[in-house]
Amino acid sequence: MKGRKLLMIPGPIEFEPEVISAMAVATTSHAVPNFIEVFGNSLALMKKIWMAPNGQPFIVAGSGTLAMDMAAANLVEKGDTVLVISTGYFGERFRDILERYGAKTTLLKAAIGETVDLAVIEEALKIKNYKMLTFTHVDTSTGVLVNPEPLAKLANKYNVLSVLDGVCSVAGEEIRQEEWGVDVVLTASQKAIGVPPGLALLVASQRAMKAWKARKTPVLSYYSDWANWYPIMKAYEERRPSYFGTPPVNLIVALETSLKIIAHEGLKNRIERHQRLASAFRASITSLGLKLVPGDKQAANTLTAIYYPENSNGAEFCAKMAANDVIVAGGLLSEIKATYFRVGHMGSVSSKDIIATISAIEQSLDAVGYKFEIGQGLSTFQRALIRLEALR
Repeated sequence: MKGRKLLMIPGPIEFEPEVISAMAVATTSHAVPNFIEVFGNSLALMKKIWMAPNGQPFIVAGSGTLAMDMAAANLVEKGDTVLVISTGYFGERFRDILERYGAKTTLLKAAIGETVDLAVIEEALKIKNYKMLTFTHVDTSTGVLVNPEPLAKLANKYNVLSVLDGVCSVAGEEIRQEEWGVDVVLTASQKAIGVPPGLALLVASQRAMKAWKARKTPVLSYYSDWANWYPIMKAYEERRPSYFGTPPVNLIVALETSLKIIAHEGLKNRIERHQRLASAFRASITSLGLKLVPGDKQAANTLTAIYYPENSNGAEFCAKMAANDVIVAGGLLSEIKATYFRVGHMGSVSSKDIIATISAIEQSLDAVGYKFEIGQGLSTFQRALIRLEALR
C-alpha cells in the first residue's frame, strides 16, 4: 500500500525519482572538481532553459522570495521609481520588498482573476519616468497568467528595466528571456524546476548587470548583494573553486539532475505538455459546475484556482481530499481566501496524477453534499486529453 499522499499543491511539487536520488548522495565539498563541474553545468543549463545565452545566472541558497529580494536590492536605490503590476498576493509582496529598499512604487492592481490592460500600463509609463517595471508571470495566489512579451516590449520602449517573477512559471510556461528583452527572470527550485525547496534562481540580462554596476550607493542587503555572488558564479562557470557562503551541495546536485531532465524533454515539448494537461483539467472542473478564479484567457498552465461550490465548507472539502490521498492548497488571496482552493500541476506531473486528483475531487464534492453526475469530471478530462493529443 502506498505510504504517502499525492502532493498536488503549487509547490513543493512531486519530484522525479532521479532528483530525489540525487539529494541522497553523500555530501561532498563545494570546492572539489566534480561539484564545481555540477555547479558550472547547472549555470549553463539555466541559460538554455531561460533562453538567455548572454544572461548572468545566479544560484543562491534561499526561497523564491530571496530571488525577488535580490532583484530589488541590486537594481533599486532610494528614491527610484518602480511600476508594479499586480495580479494577486505576490505582486503586492514585490511592492513591499521594493519599498523596503527605498523605492517609490506605483501599484497597478488587476481585478481578481484578471490582468491589467496593456493600455493602462503604457499610459502609466508615458506620464512618469520609471526605472523598473515588475510583474508576476503566474501569481500563485490566483492562477492568473500574464503574457510577458508585450510587457517586456513596453519596458524596452520606455527604457525601463523589466523584472519577471517566474516563481510559478519557469520551465512550465513559455519564457524567451533574451528574445523578449526581459531583464531579470527569477524563480524558486520547488515549482516547475522540479527540485526540493531551498534554491533562489535568477538570470539577469547584460542591461540589468550594467544598471547594477552603475549604482551610486551600496546594496543594502549583504546576503543579496551581487557584488558577493557574481564572482562566485563566474568562478563556477569557469570551473574554478570560489567561496562566499557555503552552497547547498546536495540541492545543487539535484538541480543539475532536474535541469538535465528538462533539457532532455525539450522546452517546447514540456510547455505543450503543461498546456494540454491544464486545458483538459480546466475542462473537467468546469464540467462539474465549478468556477475558476482566472478568466478563460488568463488561466495558467502550472496551477488552477477553483472556487468551492456555493454554501459548502472549504475546510471540510480539503480534509476530504486529504482523506482521499490527495493534498491540495487552500486559498491565499485575502479578499477571497475562504472561497477557493488551488491545485498545482507542474513539473513532472502526468495525466495519471491529474486523474487521481479529479477522482479525489469528485469523491470529496460528493462527501460535502454537492450534487453532480459522478464520473463527469473524469470522462471530460479524458475526452479532452484525447482530443488535444490528436492535435499534436
